[in-house]
Amino acid sequence: QVQLVESGGGLVQPGGSLRLSCTSEKSLNYYSIGWFRQFPGKEPEGFSCVDGRDGSLLYADSVKGRFTLSRDDAKNTVYLQMTNLKSEDTAVYYCTAGAKCSPRPNEWHYRGQGTQVTVSS
Repeated sequence: QVQLVESGGGLVQPGGSLRLSCTSEKSLNYYSIGWFRQFPGKEPEGFSCVDGRDGSLLYADSVKGRFTLSRDDAKNTVYLQMTNLKSEDTAVYYCTAGAKCSPRPNEWHYRGQGTQVTVSS
C-alpha cells in the first residue's frame, strides 16, 4: 500500500507561484506519478504525469509552460512547481501513483487526499 500526502497548497495572488509536494513513506521508484485537479462540481482533470518507465513528462495544454513536474526518488517525493498562476487554476490538487500515465482517475492505483490551491487577489 502506498499512501500519498500532498502539501504546499494555499492562497496566492494571480501571477504568483506555489510548489506542491507529493510524498510517500514508501519508495515511489518505478511508479508513474500523476497530478490531477478538481474544480467544484466538476470531474477531476489530469494535467501532468511523469512516466515511471522512462521518465517522460506529460502536460496538458492548460498548464504547459507554467507548471513543471519533477521527482526526487531519494526523498520519495514528486514536486509540482506552478508559476504564473491564474484564477482559473483554483482547485483541489492531488497526486496519484500507478503503473502508467492516464487521464482517467480510476486507472490509478493510489491517490492522495489533495491540497487546496486558491488563486485570488
